[in-house]
Amino acid sequence: MKRRTFLSAGSAGLVGLTGLGALAGCSVTGPTDSGDSASKRREINVGATDTLNRLYATTKSAQELGAKAKGILIFPKLLSAGFIVGGVFGDGVLRAGGADRGYYRAISGSFGFQAGAQSKAFVLMFMTQEAYDKFVHSSGWQVGADATVALATIGANGQIDTNTAQQPIIGFAMTNAGLMAGLSLEGTKISKLSI
Repeated sequence: MKRRTFLSAGSAGLVGLTGLGALAGCSVTGPTDSGDSASKRREINVGATDTLNRLYATTKSAQELGAKAKGILIFPKLLSAGFIVGGVFGDGVLRAGGADRGYYRAISGSFGFQAGAQSKAFVLMFMTQEAYDKFVHSSGWQVGADATVALATIGANGQIDTNTAQQPIIGFAMTNAGLMAGLSLEGTKISKLSI
């Protein structure tokens, strides 16, 4: 009986020490660190420009919509990972009128059969002033609750579906292989960053 207690206590201690060891290797920096913030903004901006260039090279319709958009929110790298319980996480930039208007973080969680990790880029185009203003003035914005995002579908002719092109917010999902269909960002929470 005492042996079982000893093994249980020893196992809990070993797990606790392993967890502390893993945390000790982590570095935590605050968002007020100006050097880190400038570096993070540069990283996001470079990725966002590359993402838009890839999107525009994929379909001319996207570039035409981008020119008409009131604002474009670009997440160059949304990382999704999980095993049974998963999540999506990534930072992006909002561009409007040829300038960066703010930096944002997207976070969502999921539950179900899943394993592994992948990275994708996501672009949201705010096609109406009302949709853009609602996003910018929100303290936190959730896809599906605060607004519906129409995921762009590309026809055989390489053009965006006309019904999609008329929506207030149009989303594009991309992997390294190109545009991605069937992705849902429903429930994804997007919040402004202070960097």
